[in-house]
Amino acid sequence: MASEHFARPAPPAQVPMAPVPYEVRSQTAETDDTATLVLAPADGTHVPPARPGQFNMVYVFGVGEAAISLSGDASDSTVIVHTVRAAGRITEAIVRASAGQALGVRGPYGRGWPMDLARGKDVVLMAGGLGLPPLRPVLYEMLRHREQYGRIEVMLGARTPKDLVYYPEIQSWRHRADLRFQVTVDAAGRDWYGDVGLVTARIPDARFEPANTVAFLCGPEIMMKNSARDLEARGVPATAIWLSMERNMKCAVALCGHCQYGPDFVCRDGPVFRYREIRDRLSCREV
Repeated sequence: MASEHFARPAPPAQVPMAPVPYEVRSQTAETDDTATLVLAPADGTHVPPARPGQFNMVYVFGVGEAAISLSGDASDSTVIVHTVRAAGRITEAIVRASAGQALGVRGPYGRGWPMDLARGKDVVLMAGGLGLPPLRPVLYEMLRHREQYGRIEVMLGARTPKDLVYYPEIQSWRHRADLRFQVTVDAAGRDWYGDVGLVTARIPDARFEPANTVAFLCGPEIMMKNSARDLEARGVPATAIWLSMERNMKCAVALCGHCQYGPDFVCRDGPVFRYREIRDRLSCREV
């Protein structure tokens, strides 16, 4: 039987391009330009449950919509959690949304992280930049069923300490005995007592059995390319490394072509891809 990852996701129950009304239940500032929004159905109608790694199209009425990965607990179907960085007109409007404001949501779309393939194995999670939010549902799922996984190694890189999201939660994860959470930044002042350097520099110190490891990577493409290369050099099979290729999406149903990635459409065939399948594309500029 094919794994859940390779089964094509069922289309949303609603009309594919019609957003469902949601209301902002809370908005929490993570950094100067990033916020986490908790959304709840405005009229009782809701989008189908999502799997870790999938995304929604979030619509600001009168402004437009943007593709945002799920960053909350996938087991909680009562709310939707999105962590958003203001990087343009639409995402700025989403970040500024206040409690009680109406937004539109359609989804979920895409193929998520292959959680079924990770069971019974050591798991490496590597995030760079704003790569932790799409991986947070994975961590929630693994910690909820901790007995189903081997070692859990999390490596997180950010530009500065001020760019770290979920900082209180990170501190709680770092104090757990059943996982190892490493954090590094590119640059820091004297008030930072953690590691400084690229996240790839944490790989030699990571504890996992390479032949029995699955790795999930999310972040800038150069970071994922180098991380995948170094993991493979340590013995992790290229077939066991997965990357989230989040790209500019407009329709989310493989019609507009904005997210075409070689022969694939990220919204339909991703955003999660097996490293072996896209390794050559990562070396090609403008793909």
